[in-house]
Amino acid sequence: MKKIVVLTGAGISAESGVSTFRDSDGLWRNNRIEEVASPIAWENNRELVLEFYNLRRKQLFEVEPNEGHKWLVKLEDKYDVQIITQNVDDLHERAGSTKVLHLHGELKKVRSTKNPDLIYTLDHWELKNGDNCELGSQLRPHIVWFGESVPMIETAISIASEADIFIVIGTSMVVYPAASLINFVGNKVPKYYIDPNATMIPGISNLNIIAKKGGDGVPELVGKLLKRS
Repeated sequence: MKKIVVLTGAGISAESGVSTFRDSDGLWRNNRIEEVASPIAWENNRELVLEFYNLRRKQLFEVEPNEGHKWLVKLEDKYDVQIITQNVDDLHERAGSTKVLHLHGELKKVRSTKNPDLIYTLDHWELKNGDNCELGSQLRPHIVWFGESVPMIETAISIASEADIFIVIGTSMVVYPAASLINFVGNKVPKYYIDPNATMIPGISNLNIIAKKGGDGVPELVGKLLKRS
């Protein structure tokens, strides 16, 4: 069974109504995104950081997967599909995708500030100051913040290097290290880039541009791949 690796970004979730991470030119209530999504922000203004993620989490409980998410699931009938997502939502999982790797963390999960291996899933949207783990330390969003390493990137590189087909959806391909994953895909491997603003990427061979939103471009590509299998 051929392996399809899919890299998704904010664009595919935006079609479900999820606010993108850099809405309004990277501003959020007159704060730059780095000021509400970094270790320094957590130390200096914990309440603001909690509010930012609480509002994003609340929104996530109100939205549903779109056609882009749903059509990717159909590929699992004929292919081994691994999704690598830059998104922190759970829309791929809710659509039915069975293999999803989150590069930047997961919005519905929180973790201990004392032991990062203690990770919990929330069944509600609000995380408060004073919500502690079993060790008695404050819980924080299970998110990779600015200035923090991306712990899953090596795993993602390994997965990308095994792709028989590589698909990019809804990302600008300028946010690193995620954007570098395509460089680890074999030169002869077919690659597809689905995004309204997609352009050719220097040095990348066998790249096919589908200049459409995920909700339109994904069904189109999936239909072709299923017929071809």
